[in-house]
Amino acid sequence: MFVLSKLIVYGNATSTAHNILASDSLFRFGFASYLIEAICDVTLILVLYLLLKPVHKNMALLTVLFGLASVITFAFAELFYIASLLILDADYLKSFSPDQINSLAMLSVKLYGYGGGVFMAFYGLATLLRGYLIFQSGYLPKFLGVLLILGGTCFVLRNFILVLTPAYASNFLLLPTAIAILTLSLWLLIKGVNVDKWKEKTSIANAQI
Repeated sequence: MFVLSKLIVYGNATSTAHNILASDSLFRFGFASYLIEAICDVTLILVLYLLLKPVHKNMALLTVLFGLASVITFAFAELFYIASLLILDADYLKSFSPDQINSLAMLSVKLYGYGGGVFMAFYGLATLLRGYLIFQSGYLPKFLGVLLILGGTCFVLRNFILVLTPAYASNFLLLPTAIAILTLSLWLLIKGVNVDKWKEKTSIANAQI
């Protein structure tokens, strides 16, 4: 997000192309940072599954599937991000005029943004289900579950608005998700889980198998 805010000039393909080529390293760093994020996301999916599995194993597994689907689909969208640089730096496109090449690169960036936004409904659904599991857990506070349910719902809602009526797809709908994730992160880092209740819930779940 930081890299794009610095380099992309929406509505001006020429300026955007100039910025990308002039800041090649920064643009590549943006892609590399996503790779790091994706690795962390996959690890986090496993951690949250193990944490929430005692509440409802199958639903926790469903959050894993939705979470992995979001990582994979966003990874596909990221290909359009790096493709814009390849388009601008490709010798085999010399038959195109500079304006055409710049427009293709801009289109690639827009496809990245649109593709990443549309398919992140999977992420919203995973967040919503995790919120429900946290609410039912007993070893994490219910308000965290409520925040995640609200955040996940707003995320999914924005995705469908982006498809059906793009003009109304406000970024403010992402705010509840950001607040929920930040709050959960801080709680786990500072307060943590009620370990005794987690072990009790795990023992009950294992006894029912």
